[in-house]
Amino acid sequence: MSIHVREQEGWFHLQSEKMSYILQLQGGLPAHVYWGGRLEERASLKDLAVKTPENAGIDRLPQEYPQYGSGDFRVPAYQAELTDGTRVTELRYTGYRIMPGKPALDGLPAVYTEQDEEADTLELDLEDAYCGLKVTLLYTVFAQRNVVVRSARLVNGGAADLRLRRALSASVDFTEGEDLEMLYLSGSWSREAALKRRPLLAGGTRIDSKRGVSSHQFNPFAALVRQDTTEEAGEAYGFSLVYSGGFEAEAEMDAFGSVRFVMGLNSFDFSWLLQPGEQFQTPEAVLVYSAEGIGDMSRTYHRLYRTRLCRGEYRDKERPILVNNWEATYFNFNADKLDAIAEEGAKLGIELFVLDDGWFGKRDADNSSLGDWVEDRRKLPGGLADVAARVNGAGLKFGLWFEPEMISPDSELYRKHPDWCIHVPGRRRTEARWQLVLDYTRREVRDYIYDAMAAIFKAVPINYVKWDMNRYLTEIGSAELPAERQGETAHRYVLGLYELLERITGDFPQILFESCSSGGGRFDPGMLYYMPQTWTSDDTDGAERLKIQYGTSLVYPVSAIGAHVSAVPNHQVGRITPLEFRGDVAMSGNFGYELDLTKFTDDEKEIVKRQIADYKEVRSLVQTGDLYRLKNPFDGNEAAWMFVSADKRQALVYHFKVMATPHPAISSVKLRGLASGLEYRVTSNKGGETVVYGGDRLMRKGLALSYAQQDYQSGWFKLQAE
Repeated sequence: MSIHVREQEGWFHLQSEKMSYILQLQGGLPAHVYWGGRLEERASLKDLAVKTPENAGIDRLPQEYPQYGSGDFRVPAYQAELTDGTRVTELRYTGYRIMPGKPALDGLPAVYTEQDEEADTLELDLEDAYCGLKVTLLYTVFAQRNVVVRSARLVNGGAADLRLRRALSASVDFTEGEDLEMLYLSGSWSREAALKRRPLLAGGTRIDSKRGVSSHQFNPFAALVRQDTTEEAGEAYGFSLVYSGGFEAEAEMDAFGSVRFVMGLNSFDFSWLLQPGEQFQTPEAVLVYSAEGIGDMSRTYHRLYRTRLCRGEYRDKERPILVNNWEATYFNFNADKLDAIAEEGAKLGIELFVLDDGWFGKRDADNSSLGDWVEDRRKLPGGLADVAARVNGAGLKFGLWFEPEMISPDSELYRKHPDWCIHVPGRRRTEARWQLVLDYTRREVRDYIYDAMAAIFKAVPINYVKWDMNRYLTEIGSAELPAERQGETAHRYVLGLYELLERITGDFPQILFESCSSGGGRFDPGMLYYMPQTWTSDDTDGAERLKIQYGTSLVYPVSAIGAHVSAVPNHQVGRITPLEFRGDVAMSGNFGYELDLTKFTDDEKEIVKRQIADYKEVRSLVQTGDLYRLKNPFDGNEAAWMFVSADKRQALVYHFKVMATPHPAISSVKLRGLASGLEYRVTSNKGGETVVYGGDRLMRKGLALSYAQQDYQSGWFKLQAE
């Protein structure tokens, strides 16, 4: 059992192999006691009990699910409005339950267990006796992982309506927070996942998305780290929200140096009507503790999300090497051109051909036809079946691009159903990329998309789908919802999306689905539950991708990171980088190409053949090995990372130098994650003598790096234990 209870003391101790999370009842309120390295369950732990200054009230009490309006003036975890307009509630403890394993969440993605022995779940019941609001706090602790998963279920147990104005997933109070810093991922389209770290000061430090999706601007992840925490040492507290819509995360420091961190659905523009007997389930927040630095926190997330969030046939399979025709042809293609790219791909060793945008309706540009998911016989006289047959005949599997959440005003679907988009009657409908967003709160809309996609999947042998979404939500309203429920539209949209994804991925398990939202605009754990990989960014420049992929790896496994080699000059930034450099960057993720293979020179073809052959040898290690980040591209001119097998007998190191420097200093890299007592045979792709080094020597002294005196240089080392 991973949960220890002392009922007389109101004490709940959640314990994993290397972590403890403790809470205690104080005046009927669940108070936060401790979260950190594992403590043995013994009576002397009572010294940790919460102590607040006399006459301080609950404003100094570290709470697990705080309220506003009765003496705590810090950011609350929830807020409910009663029919009389008042917004004061006081939740008090009424009971608890412990169960083995982890229950699923109704209508929401969630991490899971395969055997009950992996985890235990605590449910704490709270109630406001005045209005009947009941809240159950859910805590799941994994026995062998430093992970606590939190969410809340809110139920109207009274006789009158309630309106939720705020319903977050988790709140944690750190009573000693003056040395804490916040680590998070920020950016925009084509430069996602920039690593940001800043000290917490008095007041709030907040990241959020009001865009209806998790967004390019901020990922639904943050970590609180100590000032001395590094990649390999020090404490880190991670928070990751399993949700794909608008979110908020805030760290608030009070006048006494205490820090409250909250995370969940964005409260801005949110309301949810709870009629008597109805319930609302929040998305879950995955909390990870590390006493061994940021890297250890990341690897905990990687293992959990790769094996207990991702699902389906492809969860544990090697992902195929693909070629996507988008940057090769854009909208200007025909069946013969696609066939030529596929034929060339087969000669080079590529395994999957993906037909991107432009195959449907009258889609000659991005200003029409979204929603008309019928093949364009002008471009493809034989239809998709003919293209798939040609691709399969070349020895490749066939994949297809969709943007199922969108509708073009210039489309047959819009002309037939102009009310099917998210909109507010009488208001202007903001277009982005000449498109609007379908109203997934409506079942008939979801059914139409399912039927349109399923018809293609049943008629054409499709093995892969790229599911794109290229704009945010505006004029957020639904023609189907009554006035008192319009504030529910954004969340109901996400719930509708999840319902459709559950249905379509369940009915077509043979298809590998990849999420895309203008690249990384919806790279979040919620989507990974349905689609085990994501197109990381529309920016395919090798130099830019060093930072994007490094930042993304802070929380997401490499098996989820789509990475392609594209043409030069790069279509996003105009930069020219060597093919070898682009290949090494892309091979650090789910590898593929996004260019016209028929335009390669003979020398380039030989390079690509070697890249593909090399990746097939190391693919399993890259996609499932433990990732160690060695050199941070945000800090300088170099980047390096390595992948280590679970038994520590194999490793692969990639290293990069962006710009050449005159008379450069000697560069080296210290490795991590190896077994000190093993000896490793080290081979470099630069050639030279194969050498044998001890694991201790490689981690303490490192390896010398060699670069040509040119911009954009890279290389790799393979390590095999003797």
